[in-house]
Amino acid sequence: MAVDDFQLPKSRAANERLHAMVPGGAHTYAKGDDQYPEHLAPVISHGRGAHVWDVDGNRYVEYGSGLRSVSLGHAHPRVLEAVRRELDRGSNFVRPSVVEVDAAERFLATVPTAEMVKFAKNGSDVTTAAVRLARAVTGRALVAVCADHPFFSVDDWFIGTTPMDAGIPSAITDLTVSFPYGDLAATEELLTRHRGEIACLILEPAGHTEPPPGYLAGLRELADRHGCVLVFDEMITGLRWSEAGAQGLYGVVPDLSTFGKALGNGFAVSALAGRRDLMERGGLRGDGDRVFLLSTTHGAETHALAAAMAVQATYVEEGISARLHALGEQLAAGVREAAAGMGVSEHVVVRGRASNLVFATLDGEGQPSQEYRTLFLRQLLAGGVLAPSFVVSSALDEADIAHTVDAVAAACTVYRKALDAGDPTPWLGGRPVKPVFRRRA
Repeated sequence: MAVDDFQLPKSRAANERLHAMVPGGAHTYAKGDDQYPEHLAPVISHGRGAHVWDVDGNRYVEYGSGLRSVSLGHAHPRVLEAVRRELDRGSNFVRPSVVEVDAAERFLATVPTAEMVKFAKNGSDVTTAAVRLARAVTGRALVAVCADHPFFSVDDWFIGTTPMDAGIPSAITDLTVSFPYGDLAATEELLTRHRGEIACLILEPAGHTEPPPGYLAGLRELADRHGCVLVFDEMITGLRWSEAGAQGLYGVVPDLSTFGKALGNGFAVSALAGRRDLMERGGLRGDGDRVFLLSTTHGAETHALAAAMAVQATYVEEGISARLHALGEQLAAGVREAAAGMGVSEHVVVRGRASNLVFATLDGEGQPSQEYRTLFLRQLLAGGVLAPSFVVSSALDEADIAHTVDAVAAACTVYRKALDAGDPTPWLGGRPVKPVFRRRA
């Protein structure tokens, strides 16, 4: 469909209703309609496998489903069967359910580098719990976050370091320092400058590039030498890199790690895992000062834990991590070929591990451009592809990838015209998409 003929009147009306009642028009900033071309932010009716339908009746091949959480595809039969088994048995009790025992055993068997686990509902719960625990066991106040990773928590210790820091006292922000990814010397300098003050190093073990050789092992040594806790945020890498996470793939064991997103295939479940001696500080069997580690009313809802067990079993038994990598490699090759064919391979760039692909949209000078991203997204949407990223799910098939590559080729044709004109404005259809973290609306 020509992009000028692609209209979403029902989605547009639904977005207006959302903004009237919900600040930001969504419950996650990354899902906001400011992340999409003006008037072309679909409101979803339903999903099945690798496809979603909007309220206007359009079907899309979807990428990055649920902000990377739906890695098996929507309404996955095995996950739904596990959830349905629990629904008639009750979801929340005054004492732990036996499901919590089973879920913990399944998790620790899947991620054998961890010795204990505690479940919660979202990633921020568990990353903040890891920070609190690290501060308690070290008696130190400072937290060192990796500056090259975009998000760790909605809580003040991290959000205070972003442009959206309104409402967060500087006394809290000043307790967070940063280090660059891949640079052991700079990290050691930070630890030396704040000797005896840094409670933990927290980072994603891998991002859009692979860890430099020896880097993660070097961080492990630095953390040990300086007496701080090493925390791997495996929200994204967990399951997508391997069923045992990046720590299982790279063979470097953190003190604590956090999982979420793919763990529940869209159901709300996250996990804090790690060394027994640290985790027990939040338990009942230690003899030191207790840590209020995690205590969530809904953290052990039985159906969400059943979903997590089904997801882990599916990954292990069906080789899902390998399938995600194979699908991503096929997609990346097709996109790169399409971009090259239209002469824009230096401007539409696919990056990242095959199981976690993103794309960059660069202007004529090779700089990241929100305007060119807007142009690209508009063309993809009109072509039936909903792709804020190219993060694959295992539900994709060859026809889906072929359809995506065709849509990318069409988008790259327009991209070439905009580059030749030196101005993408005629192809934007309104204001450009915006970054999530910005000071003003």
